[in-house]
Amino acid sequence: MILRLSLALLLLTTSLFATSTMSKWLRPTKVPQPKDNKLTPERVALGKLLYFDTRLSKDNTISCATCHHPDHGWTDIKPTSKAVGFEGRVGPRNSPVVLNTAYQKHQFWDGRVKSLEQQALGPIEADVEMNMPLKELIPKLNKIHGYVALFETAYPGEGVTKKSLAKAIASFERTVLSTESRFDKYIKGDKKAMSKTEQEGWTLFQGKAKCTDCHDGFNFTDGSFHNIGLNDGELTGKELGRYNVKARAAWYGVMKTPTLRDITKSAPYFHDGSVKTLKEATVICSSGGRYEHNVKNRSDAMKDRNLTNVEIDNIVSFMKALTGPNLDIKIPTKFPQ
Repeated sequence: MILRLSLALLLLTTSLFATSTMSKWLRPTKVPQPKDNKLTPERVALGKLLYFDTRLSKDNTISCATCHHPDHGWTDIKPTSKAVGFEGRVGPRNSPVVLNTAYQKHQFWDGRVKSLEQQALGPIEADVEMNMPLKELIPKLNKIHGYVALFETAYPGEGVTKKSLAKAIASFERTVLSTESRFDKYIKGDKKAMSKTEQEGWTLFQGKAKCTDCHDGFNFTDGSFHNIGLNDGELTGKELGRYNVKARAAWYGVMKTPTLRDITKSAPYFHDGSVKTLKEATVICSSGGRYEHNVKNRSDAMKDRNLTNVEIDNIVSFMKALTGPNLDIKIPTKFPQ
């Protein structure tokens, strides 16, 4: 009797542990929302128009979607290593994906802001992006009667201000979520959803390769920051990463861990856009970085995992299973007048 109870307890504990372990890989059913900007259809619709409207830029040629387009994994519509903005000016970093940013606690590669509302206004004013001062944009939007009406519907009594502008764009961005991939079907019990090679890659991803040290949970990111050894020697400018936010030794050269969701759609890779293929990116991460020596503040997670070429190929195959169908979104072609 005691043996039976012990066995039953062991099976129950094992089952609960397995369920708990698997649950962290399941996509959430709810999206985090701030209390003062709950999602409504009107807010999302307004934000969508603003996101794709080139009139938010200085010369009426650039929108948020120029560097974060749904047809290329919510990054640059053309696969370029650095963002290209106003008058062809080249930014210092690769455009990060907007996908699943609703679940992130920090925005931008260096994590300098904590909310999508704070993030939304940065690219508009940046001289290498949209180059549109808000002191000029807000009066411009207030002259577009269609927008004034839509803002009143979405944010009654708030008017067209930089705050309501940020809230509207952020509302749309919170709906840019990953769709069900073959991995999602697999983790929910459909063991035929991934091939044998992909399953072997998944085992390596969690085990020998220790990819989950940085790419953990349903969004395949730890939400933290790492220096993955892409550069040797002293760093300057934007390469300093989070160190530019605050000069802490532990923040020297670190960048935010990106999601691996839809990773096949958003090449080139890394904050500097220096890697064209997923395999090359995997090789760099699994071998301890691009450089062995003279890398200051390299992340402890960056170690040579001694993977074979076949093992690397299997991991790449697995990551391809993280790609789901494109989000069903109709890109607006007409805008308020």
